[in-house]
Amino acid sequence: MLQNIIICLILGYLCGCLSTAYFIGKANNIDIRKYGSGNAGTTNAMRLLGIKAGILTFLGDALKAFIPILIITFVIFKNEPYVHLLALYTGLGVVIGHNFPFWLNFKGGKGIAATGGAILAFDWRIGLAAFVVFLLSVAITRYVSVGSLLISLLFPIGVLVFYPGDLHMLLISIIFTVLAFIRHRANIKRLMNGTENKIGQKVKIEQK
Repeated sequence: MLQNIIICLILGYLCGCLSTAYFIGKANNIDIRKYGSGNAGTTNAMRLLGIKAGILTFLGDALKAFIPILIITFVIFKNEPYVHLLALYTGLGVVIGHNFPFWLNFKGGKGIAATGGAILAFDWRIGLAAFVVFLLSVAITRYVSVGSLLISLLFPIGVLVFYPGDLHMLLISIIFTVLAFIRHRANIKRLMNGTENKIGQKVKIEQK
């Protein structure tokens, strides 16, 4: 089992290192990590380069978690009784790779789109609930960070509901939550100070 977990973590990490925002930024002649919030993710891409870039970034980051988890679940380890646990480890590897890509000096994104893709591939019921919660929270508060943090909190709750008694899967889902809160430290501070940017606010491309 340990060997399979390591395989899933490595596969996930390598997929996670494919930084969609970085590639889109380079296509627009900028290193997105040097502008705006410095985050190589959906929100920064949207604020700097527009909604099309934001959508492409979101889809790319979600799919790089969604696709490998499906491959693990239905191809590589389809006959393993603990395949759902392996799916979680794969998703965790993707989020770690997205947040800390080795080839970009470990400076990546915050992992929410990747987390969303991982949740959906892991269990569509939790994924659907996360999607609804994200849309409603962002629509009400206008803060993407609020929706992002709520998604991360919903994940272990969903595991508790649909996989009661599986402490291993619960622990891994909690790690997703912890990673999200760590990467959103600055956002949480700005939310508390009332200085967090709301959705729709544009950011000028000024080098950090």
